[in-house]
Amino acid sequence: MKRFDMEKEVLNYESAMARIEEIVQLVEHRETGIDALADLLKEAQELMNYCREKLFTVESEIGKILEKEESVANEQ
Repeated sequence: MKRFDMEKEVLNYESAMARIEEIVQLVEHRETGIDALADLLKEAQELMNYCREKLFTVESEIGKILEKEESVANEQ
């Protein structure tokens, strides 16, 4: 069972979500031992935090773009 190394591997939202889904499947189907369970849940938590931060960043960037566009439209 390969742990996603956030420091060594290129991480993006899609790959983080895919790994979270993989972890969920492992846990739901009991394909992991009790010893690995805590590590998997910690990894999932780290990935969820990454995804949450990424969503907030993208939402902020989109908001700025829309505000700028609205400002330009109001000037015309």
